[in-house]
Amino acid sequence: MKSLVLSVLACALLAAGGVSQAGTPAVQSPQSAHSEDKTAPSYDMKAQAALDLDGVNKKVISLAQALPQDKFNWRPSPDSRSFAEVFLHVAGERYSILGLMGVAPPSGFDGKTFEKSTTDKAKIIDELNKSGDYTQKTIQGMANADYAKLLPKLGPEANEGDVIYILVADAHEHLGQLVAFARINGIVPPWTVAAAAAAKKAQDSQK
Repeated sequence: MKSLVLSVLACALLAAGGVSQAGTPAVQSPQSAHSEDKTAPSYDMKAQAALDLDGVNKKVISLAQALPQDKFNWRPSPDSRSFAEVFLHVAGERYSILGLMGVAPPSGFDGKTFEKSTTDKAKIIDELNKSGDYTQKTIQGMANADYAKLLPKLGPEANEGDVIYILVADAHEHLGQLVAFARINGIVPPWTVAAAAAAKKAQDSQK
């Protein structure tokens, strides 16, 4: 089901602007074997999604902080997004994805122009912080029952939980993209540097 939900995102976020349902494929219901499972769920999607998204956002921001200002216009090819555009895409797409379940973006947000709105490092980091906070506030404001709330415009079995799933999957996709960009430019992700330093410290303490 989730692979089909991800195709919903591709259709819904065309042009990184508004949300469109035209041509959106229906999200299929699980097989009957799954629907007959009476075991209580052991996974709290609300808490885990909030934790995961916060962790990814911190990594994205740490990459932006590690990147020199003169690299924000760098792009791997003429038809690819620049560093600045990817960072802003990450920030802006959160609003667009949450819009799939009717959450309005902040006043003044224009998805059609947002990605090219600035290349200033400080402003980009501010936008990542703002959209990260907005996402956390939205998730914390959802009741557990909201995750099962149906969204017929996305498919007969689509629900708000699917939208949060899309949000998490999209966050990891773009984190991987930014790590690849950074590595090409000789920038080691800060959390990798910290992990290597901790491992070396632990190794030295055992000598």
